Amino acid sequence: MIRYNKLGYIALNVTDVERSAKFYSEIVCLDQVGDVQTDMASLSCSSDYHNLVLYKGDKPGLKRIAFEMEDTENWEKAFELLTKAGRNPVEVSKEERSALKVDKAFRFRDLNGIQFEFYNRMLQRPKPYNPDPVKIIKLDHVVLRVPNLEESYKFFTEVLNFKVSDTRHKPTGEMYFAFMRCFPNPYHHSFGVSQGDLKMFHIAFKVADINDMGISRNRLLNYNVPVIFGPGRHLASGSIFMYFLDPDDLTLEYTLGMEEFPEHRPRPPRMLDQSLRTTDMWEGASDPRIGKVGHVEVE
Repeated sequence: MIRYNKLGYIALNVTDVERSAKFYSEIVCLDQVGDVQTDMASLSCSSDYHNLVLYKGDKPGLKRIAFEMEDTENWEKAFELLTKAGRNPVEVSKEERSALKVDKAFRFRDLNGIQFEFYNRMLQRPKPYNPDPVKIIKLDHVVLRVPNLEESYKFFTEVLNFKVSDTRHKPTGEMYFAFMRCFPNPYHHSFGVSQGDLKMFHIAFKVADINDMGISRNRLLNYNVPVIFGPGRHLASGSIFMYFLDPDDLTLEYTLGMEEFPEHRPRPPRMLDQSLRTTDMWEGASDPRIGKVGHVEVE
C-alpha cells in the first residue's frame, strides 16, 4: 500500500490572479512567493515553496490537487499502481517541475476527470513562515462533490489507500459524504467527497488557536469579506470552523482542533446522520452561497 506525507498544494483557477494573490496574502495571511504574474501566482503557509498556486482561468475553481508522498519509493510505487489501475499517470515535464520547485511528479485523472498530482518532495524556503496577524499552521483539507460517490469511494480507499474516518448518511441509509485521510497522515480528513454535481466545495487552512478564529472573523468583516458559516463546531472531526468567500466567491475555511488518528489500531469510522447538529454542534445557519462556486477543470 502506498504511503503519503500530506496534502501538499492546491491549484486554483481564478479570474484575476493579481486580485486573488493580494487577497490570499493580505487577508487570508499566506506568504506570497516570488512575483505575481498575470497568469500565475504562488503562495505558502509553511516551509514549502508553495501550498497554493493560482492560475488565470475564466471559470473559478479547482485546477488540481497535489499530494506529497512519504518518499521517492512510495512515489514510484504509486506510479506503478495507478498504471495497473488504468489511470495512465504521466510524469510532469522538467520545465514545469522546475517552475513548481518539485523533484519528481506525475499527474493522473480520477474517474470524474479531476486532476491529481503526486510528488516526492518540494523545495524548502530558507525564510521561516511567520504568519501575522492570523497564524496559519498549514493547508488542511479540500472537499469535493462528485456525481458517483460510491465508485469514487472505492477508488480512493482501494486504489489510493485513503483511510475513512467517518461517513454521513441520509435518513434512507444511503451514504452521501465520506471524510478521508491520506494514510498515514493522522488528521481526520485531508480529503472529503460528497454526492452531487462535480464541484469543489471548499479548501481549508488550519489556524493555531481560538484567538485566530476571533481575529480572523473581525478582520474579514472589517474588509467586507462575506463570512458565510460559523464560527461553529463539526461533530465528525471535532474541529471549530469558519467559512468565508474569496474574490471569486470560492469557499474557504479556517479550521482548528481536528481529531488525529494513530497509524496503528485507529478507531473505526462512524456512520453519522444528516442533521444540522452533526454539521454544526452549535446549530448555526449557513449562507446559501457556501460551496456554490467551484468549477472543476477536467480537460
